[in-house]
Amino acid sequence: MAVIEIVPGQTKIGWIGTGVMGASMCGHLMQAGFQATVYTRSKEKAQGLLDAGATWADSPRAVAEASDVVFAIVGFPHDVRQVFLDSEWGALAGSKPGNVLVDMTTSEPSLAVEMFESAKQKGVHMLDAPVSGGDKGAREGILSIMIGGEAEVVAALQPCWEAMGKTIVHQGPAGAGQHTKMVNQVLISTMMIGVCEALVYGYKAGLDLETVLKSVGSGAAGSWSLTNLAPRIIDNNFDPGFFVEHFIKDMGIALAESRRMGLSMPGLALAEQLYNTVAAKGWDKNGTHALALALADMSGFDWLER
Repeated sequence: MAVIEIVPGQTKIGWIGTGVMGASMCGHLMQAGFQATVYTRSKEKAQGLLDAGATWADSPRAVAEASDVVFAIVGFPHDVRQVFLDSEWGALAGSKPGNVLVDMTTSEPSLAVEMFESAKQKGVHMLDAPVSGGDKGAREGILSIMIGGEAEVVAALQPCWEAMGKTIVHQGPAGAGQHTKMVNQVLISTMMIGVCEALVYGYKAGLDLETVLKSVGSGAAGSWSLTNLAPRIIDNNFDPGFFVEHFIKDMGIALAESRRMGLSMPGLALAEQLYNTVAAKGWDKNGTHALALALADMSGFDWLER
């Protein structure tokens, strides 16, 4: 299949899902000169993009019918399946041969392969391209983008990747992007336990936590999570850069893939158990750093009232 040339000002893009990250990502593409057609479940969440010149569509299919390249970043694998593969409503149903569909949701590697094969039968290109960097990375256009699919299609979309991200890596064939994102989530899962437990410890030891970060943040313990999320924890700001409920979904996918490959992942299993506790306490719509709230609660005090 021939790959279309991607040219800002000429190539028409579609965007599905304008949540915590999607609105910023689509906005960067528009700022780079791409004309956008958008759809999301709650139209008001797309209002900023519409005010900036995007066109509204009533379904993913309608987005695809108006676009050359369609990006989506939604919540869960069942959302991904519906958005792309629904026979009447989905983006593939509205796509023409040569069009490109890109799933930027963190989803199941097996679903990525299934969508690639379904698209191929229709002469449509399909990529899986999950991202890391949270709301901050999306706002600043510095996301890490992990891409699975055909190399020539990945290369053709370089102007789009560069508008949204800083670290852009083609990981391999269909599904490889999602597998790489699972590696990312396994790393973060136990790292977040360490960040949150360390702050709980520091507080109970009577330390000034901002002063503590000056010492530990630049040493061997330094990490993206410590630099970007620890200050939010200290400030009692648990707004989501990435939802707890979505992180639990990701860990579930990683654990399922691990079982399929015969792997033992006790650290990941512990993290999933702890985050299920966070959700059970009603903090599933908070950011992943809300784990600190649950750990403090387990230790007998209210972090918000410390």
